Amino acid sequence: MARVVIDPVTRLEGHIRCEVEVDNGVVKDAWISCTLFRGFEIFIKDRDPRDAWHIAHRICGVCPTSHGHAATMGLEESFGVEPPDNAVLVRNLMEAAQFLHSHVLWFYTLNAFDYVDVVSALSAKATTPALQAVQDRLKAFVDSGQLGFLENGYWGHPAMKLPPEVNLELSAHYLQALEIQAKAAQALAVFGGKFPYHMSTPPGGVTCVPTLQDVVNYEYIMKEVNDFVRNVFVPDTLAAAPFYLDLATFGQGVGNFLTWGVLEDLSRDPRQRALPRGAIFDGNLAVEDVDPHTDVQEFTGSSWYTAASGEGKNPGSADAETEPEYTSLDLEDKYTWSKTTNIKGRQMEVGTLARMLIAYLSDAPGAKSIVDSTLAAIGQAGNPTVLVSALGRLATKALESSLIADKMEMDLAQLKENIASGKGEWFTPNEVPKSGSGVGAWDAPRGALAHWNRIEDKKISSYQAVPASNWNFSPRDEQGARGPVEEALVGTPVADPEKPLEILRVIHTFDP
Repeated sequence: MARVVIDPVTRLEGHIRCEVEVDNGVVKDAWISCTLFRGFEIFIKDRDPRDAWHIAHRICGVCPTSHGHAATMGLEESFGVEPPDNAVLVRNLMEAAQFLHSHVLWFYTLNAFDYVDVVSALSAKATTPALQAVQDRLKAFVDSGQLGFLENGYWGHPAMKLPPEVNLELSAHYLQALEIQAKAAQALAVFGGKFPYHMSTPPGGVTCVPTLQDVVNYEYIMKEVNDFVRNVFVPDTLAAAPFYLDLATFGQGVGNFLTWGVLEDLSRDPRQRALPRGAIFDGNLAVEDVDPHTDVQEFTGSSWYTAASGEGKNPGSADAETEPEYTSLDLEDKYTWSKTTNIKGRQMEVGTLARMLIAYLSDAPGAKSIVDSTLAAIGQAGNPTVLVSALGRLATKALESSLIADKMEMDLAQLKENIASGKGEWFTPNEVPKSGSGVGAWDAPRGALAHWNRIEDKKISSYQAVPASNWNFSPRDEQGARGPVEEALVGTPVADPEKPLEILRVIHTFDP
C-alpha cells in the first residue's frame, strides 16, 4: 500500500491538495483538500446590495463573468426587477465569450500536457513549415536542458499514448490557443469594458448600449474563436480520444449530476436555456428539476468552519453563515475549506459533463446530434453512458464549446436585428428594497454556481456563494460518503506512484 500526496496540484485556478492510497496499482481511497479560504461571504455582508455583483466577480479570476452574473440575478430577484430582452442577449454574448475563453484555456494550457508528450514530438515528421517551426522551438527548449514551464511533465510515462505526429500537432495548437484566449477576452470587453471583472451588468440590465458597429466588432473577433473551436478544438479532441479510450473505464464519480443551466432563453425559463437546468440522480439517465431555494443543503462536518455554519442549512436561510475555524489537517475529521454541498442528500457532480448529459437527455437544440456523432466517431454509437467517466469529461468540453458557438451566433443575429430596427430597452430602473431575498442560480464554465442574498434595512444581511468547487471538491458528507472528485479517483490505475500522472488526469478533468 502506497500513500501518494500531491500538494499543491498545479495547472488549475485555485489551491488543492490530494492524498490517495494506492494498492496493487489502483487507487483505493482519496481525500481532496481545498487549501484556500476565500471568505467573500464575510466581507460582502453589511454592504450596499449594489456593491455585491462588483465584489462577487473577484471570487474567481477565470470565470468572473459568471460570478458577477449569478450575483446580479440574485439581486434582481430581491429587487423584483427583470432585465429587458436586449440586456439578456448582451449578457449571453459576454458569457459565451468567457466560456470559450475558459474551455480553450483548460483544454490546451491546463490539461493538454497530461496527454501530450512534447518531448516525443521531437521525433515526429513535420509535414508543414509551421509544424517544423514549432518542432524547432521545442528542440531548442529540450537541448538547452532548461525546459522552463515544461520541466515537470511526465514525459515518456507509459500512460502517454499519442504518436509523435499527434503530439507535435497538439503542441502547435497549444501555441495557437494562447492567441485565441486573448481574442475571446477582447470580444467580451467590447460589451464589458474589460476582462476580467467587466463593469456592465448591474441589476436591471446592462450599462452598455452597443451600436451596430460594436456588435459587428464582437462578431468579427469571435468568428476567429468559433472557427478555432470547430476546426481545431473539436478535431483535436476526436484525434486524441481513440488513444485514450481506457479513460472510459474509470473516473465515474458519484453518478449524480447538477446544472442550473446557462445562456438564457428569452422566456426566462431555466429549463429552456441553451444548456438547461436539471439534475440526474443515482446514475439513472433521466432529468429531474431542482430548486435552489429549497433543495440545496450545506454541511461542515469535514470542513474548517464552526458547527453553526453547517447543520444542513440552505444557503438562502436566514441563519446561513460562513464562519471559519481552522483546526488542523486531519483526514479523519476536518481537512478542507470546501463545505459539503448536496441536493436531496446526494453529493452532486457539476461541470461540462453534467451540462451535456442533461442537455442531451432534455433534447436541447443541437445537443443530441453532436453527442451521438461523437459517440459514433469513437466507436461507442448509442452508448451515452460511456461519457460518465474521465473520458466523458474530456470530450464534453469541446462538444459544449461547439454548442455555445451556435447559440452565440443566433443571439448575435437577434441583437443586430433589434438594434437595426431600434427595438427594445437595455435597462429597467430599480431601487434597493428595504428587505428582500433572492438567489441567482447559473453555471460557470466549471460547473453549477449560485449566489444567495438577504437584504435588511437596505444592506446585505447575509450572502452565501456556492461555486463549482464546493460541489466537485466536497469532502466526506455526514454519512462518510466521498465527494465527487474523491469518488472519481477510486479505481484509477496508477502505473508509478512516484509519477502519479493518472491521478492528475482525473482531477484535471473536473477543471478545478
